[in-house]
Amino acid sequence: MDKKRFEELVARAVESLPEEFGDRLENIDIVVADEPSRTQMRQSGLKRNETLLGLYEGIPQTERGSHYGLVPPDKITIFQKPIEDKCRGDDEVKKEIQRVVRHEIAHHFGISDARLRQIERRRPRRAS
Repeated sequence: MDKKRFEELVARAVESLPEEFGDRLENIDIVVADEPSRTQMRQSGLKRNETLLGLYEGIPQTERGSHYGLVPPDKITIFQKPIEDKCRGDDEVKKEIQRVVRHEIAHHFGISDARLRQIERRRPRRAS
């Protein structure tokens, strides 16, 4: 998939967020990169054979105090090549982008990976 199409799918995933979340996105940039840098991999704590599909870098809203201000935007990076490598077609890529965008935005709102796993385990699976 070309980068422009991938970026459009990321933008649509953000636009499709429920209004109560989309309206509360504050001081955040969402970008696409081919793959994570060594620094991003190291900072994420993943091992070499593990894959990073997206990354939130910033101060979650739950940790922002009254003195939060005049800071660079938080950043969500969606990694195109790892997502494409995981998926078997454009439909799977689209679904995975939506999942990864929601996951990283959840971090922006202060939801941990452990809590996200709990939520995803309770969510009923749709038939394919």
